[in-house]
Amino acid sequence: MTSTPAVRLPLSESAARVRSLAAERAAAGEAARRLDQEVLDAIVAAGFARHFVPARWGGHEGSLADAGEAVALVGEGCASAAWLASVFAYSGRFAALLPERAQAEVWADGPDRILASALVPVGTADEVPGGWRVSGTWLYISGAEEAGWALVCGPAPAGPQQPLKVFAVPREDYAVEDTWHSTGMRATMSNTLVLDDVFVPEHRVFPHAVLLGGAADPARPACHRTPMRAAGGLTFGMPIVGAATGALRAATAAQAAKQERSGKPDRPAQLELTRAAAEIDTARRTLRQVAQQCDQGRFGRLERARYPRDAALAVELAATAVDRLVRLGGTAGFADDTPIQRIWRDVTCASTHHAVRMATAAPAFAAALLDEEGR
Repeated sequence: MTSTPAVRLPLSESAARVRSLAAERAAAGEAARRLDQEVLDAIVAAGFARHFVPARWGGHEGSLADAGEAVALVGEGCASAAWLASVFAYSGRFAALLPERAQAEVWADGPDRILASALVPVGTADEVPGGWRVSGTWLYISGAEEAGWALVCGPAPAGPQQPLKVFAVPREDYAVEDTWHSTGMRATMSNTLVLDDVFVPEHRVFPHAVLLGGAADPARPACHRTPMRAAGGLTFGMPIVGAATGALRAATAAQAAKQERSGKPDRPAQLELTRAAAEIDTARRTLRQVAQQCDQGRFGRLERARYPRDAALAVELAATAVDRLVRLGGTAGFADDTPIQRIWRDVTCASTHHAVRMATAAPAFAAALLDEEGR
């Protein structure tokens, strides 16, 4: 008698279940400076790691819109859990750009392998027979300790102004140093990844330009053709917007209890709740639109520049809303046992990420806009 294979729920439905567990374990994860193992397992079981994995390896080749909504749902319960869910998903998207032989190695045990990404180009890579010898130290690599493989970026050959390459290295080839001691996002395990003269065979290497531009083959799914810069704001913006939604829920519950005790409405509080809700709704719609346009393959120059700008604006709105909400609670809002102060610290910390800052997006967008105007 054969068993019936387990039916996988849509990612958004699975994410709703992760949200509840993540919220329950959020304080413990923060105290331990690492996500609870059951939450990590739930993220993988929900399908985040496999979401963008090529179908030939058992993945879903899913949409950016579905991934974003699912990440935001998890973020309503715990920003750190959502951050890792997003990193795991998008690292699979990057690994799909590896040569076929390397993909077969990465997903030899199935599509649910956790991957990490260290894509700031640092370190050195020297060409040797059959591949490269890579060394370097990459900071703030979320989830590297739990990953089975990591993608790291470095100059090859070593030296300034040299072409950049992305190297796939298995967990046994890199070390993780415990360096993540932060005010916010404490459970993301964003520690330091170290390679010390590690040999990477040629078939586990691809040009960084492919990562930036996405797969060129029009037959590939949109999730693999999306340029990294176009979608980078989604990776880190959706956890923030999800966390802001959780803050709104917590602040609303607190104000409802306060109003019930007083027996009369608090007009200034109503105004602040309304403004915060509008800011969060606008941020979420903005990121959803970016994801949908990426899924449609809309990658003109102005569009590619607009997506990071829109993501940065969404994050600014979400951070402003959370700041508004934590202040609404007064002194009580900053108490250790209230979730909103943790969310406030998480969002404040996460919103400083290079990929979601307006200063990062502005040069490319302004240049594209000026070129369009000058035609």
